[in-house]
Amino acid sequence: MQKRRLHTKKELQEYRRELRRTLTPAEAFLWRQLKGRKFKGRRFTRQHSIGHYIVDFYCASEKLIIELDGEVHFNEKAAAYDEKRTQYLNSLGYTVVRFENRMVFDFLPSVFMEIEANFKA
Repeated sequence: MQKRRLHTKKELQEYRRELRRTLTPAEAFLWRQLKGRKFKGRRFTRQHSIGHYIVDFYCASEKLIIELDGEVHFNEKAAAYDEKRTQYLNSLGYTVVRFENRMVFDFLPSVFMEIEANFKA
């Protein structure tokens, strides 16, 4: 019996690639702070797929997912989808931390404190 792939599904490869090419300004800004193990020596990837979802940033060693939410997330339908998605990821043992886009620009030290507070060690 073949084991089903949970991470980086092939069928999502092109979509992940397109998302990486078209990062939002907030995603691009935070990525510059996280890439290359710049933040606490942790390796983050961007636009990583887990199951059939693509997460903004993922740190495998911490089982930590960082999501940035812009205007499109601020309605009832999107909030319900985000909640379902978070519950699924939590059920797999991942911690999901969400920030509004403006938080990354206006309160970066607080964002970093929250991310670090979710590290396991």
